[in-house]
Amino acid sequence: MMKIHLVLPLLGLLSLSCAHTDFFTSIGHMTDLLNTERDLVASLKDYIKEEELKLAQIRKWADKLDHLTDTATKDPEGFLGHPVNAFKLMKRLNTEWVQLENLVLKDISDGFISNLTIQRQYFPNDEDQTGAAKALIRLQDTYNLDTDTISKGNLPGVKHKTSLTAEDCFDLGKIAYTEADYYHTELWMEQALRQLDEGEESSVDKVMVLDYLSYTVYQQGDLDKALMLTKRLLQLDPEHQRGNGNLRYFEYIMSKESNKSSSSLSEGEEVRTRKGRPKDHLPERQKYEKLCRGEGVKMTPRRQKRLFCRYYNCNRDPLFILSPTKQEDEWDKPRIVRYHDIISHEEISKVKELAKPRLRRATVHDPQTGKLTTAQYRVSKSAWLSAYEDPVVARLNNRIERVTGLDMSTAEELQVANYGMGGQYEPHFDFARKDEPDAFKELGTGNRVATWLFYMSDVEAGGATVFPEVGAAVYPKKGTAVFWYNLFESGEGDYSTRHAACPVLVGNKWVSNKWIHERGQEFRRPCNLSELE
Repeated sequence: MMKIHLVLPLLGLLSLSCAHTDFFTSIGHMTDLLNTERDLVASLKDYIKEEELKLAQIRKWADKLDHLTDTATKDPEGFLGHPVNAFKLMKRLNTEWVQLENLVLKDISDGFISNLTIQRQYFPNDEDQTGAAKALIRLQDTYNLDTDTISKGNLPGVKHKTSLTAEDCFDLGKIAYTEADYYHTELWMEQALRQLDEGEESSVDKVMVLDYLSYTVYQQGDLDKALMLTKRLLQLDPEHQRGNGNLRYFEYIMSKESNKSSSSLSEGEEVRTRKGRPKDHLPERQKYEKLCRGEGVKMTPRRQKRLFCRYYNCNRDPLFILSPTKQEDEWDKPRIVRYHDIISHEEISKVKELAKPRLRRATVHDPQTGKLTTAQYRVSKSAWLSAYEDPVVARLNNRIERVTGLDMSTAEELQVANYGMGGQYEPHFDFARKDEPDAFKELGTGNRVATWLFYMSDVEAGGATVFPEVGAAVYPKKGTAVFWYNLFESGEGDYSTRHAACPVLVGNKWVSNKWIHERGQEFRRPCNLSELE
């Protein structure tokens, strides 16, 4: 029997570059791109003006000659009988048409092309585009958004509503396809097809979309739908080679399955099982994403009654006796407290000003090597600020020490992070577990005993800090900070502090954090003999 093979669509759009600049991970760097594009548009407009001026000159010449030749050709002999007309004809054809030729051939695009070439070195590459697409898909999953909502730009809190074209949706589908993510490929190809069916004009045609879509649904086990889509493709393009090959293949598979169905399957049993979202490494994915959406928060009214707001003088610190800080209980176990108006707008501006030039892709500690490395589960850009660099940084470090009562001399530098498009930090521990004994060995300051987190911006939608183990969610509020202990007084890790930074859905999230270490806290937070206290 002749074997029939399935022919899959091939991709030519993504030749991924090796240099990865991660533009999409920081709003600050994407702002620079926006300014670059604005400058290029201004340069393009200058070029258009020069082209229009050139065309105006050519049009003026053409209009003049049109009138002249129209008059001359009605009575050629009479016209040329005038010696001046005869001379001017010789002159025009010998010199003036050459001048016009030079004008037409004159390339005035050099300035624009030169500017574009210079700026292109700062452009995002294929990998950045892929990263931005994955970020959009991440938001789609985390916040349960359908493709139509995203395509129409109907997101909460948006100031500048914009929509996706059918071509945009098609490109998102193709990027998912390169990752063998057929679940999202189907969703975005269907959205592209829907917009084309509604009459949207596009450089993408239905045949291209149906080509990907039919293979994608086949990969997910829906052979009936794959066959239906392939037949629709062939109605539009009967000579489509891959479509005809796939039609024969699908019909062959269906005939084989129908022969087996009566003997191998009981009544009502499905021949195929459709796949859903791709599985990933995160066991608490569902719990984490529900908290990001504001669902599954486990604060009961009874527990809520035990949470208070108070004016706190930081253990009678002289600075805070006259001007106590505003402290609010966010959660009971683990105890998470928020301090209001703890960092001023001026201090925030200075910290961002210092950090922006050095923002780099955020890193995490590799538990195997103890060194810093980038990771897909942390998508943001960060910079580290030392106290000696600016009085504002030193002042913030001093304030954290006085409020917490903990020694900052062994703490890590102030880390400033900017979460861009879909920016997140998936569930993680700030402290090193027992199976990671070398995580902070190079620092020589022990484990991370506590975390202090400044919120330096409001976020229109998304961006919460969530604790999946206990069902807690803390939302960004500019000028505030939250604080919690990662270790019990015994030095054992508090596993309930596993937390995450939810993806930013709309807006721009700036935070800065201080990881406080064990060394130096021996008398400030004495050890307790009880393991879990």
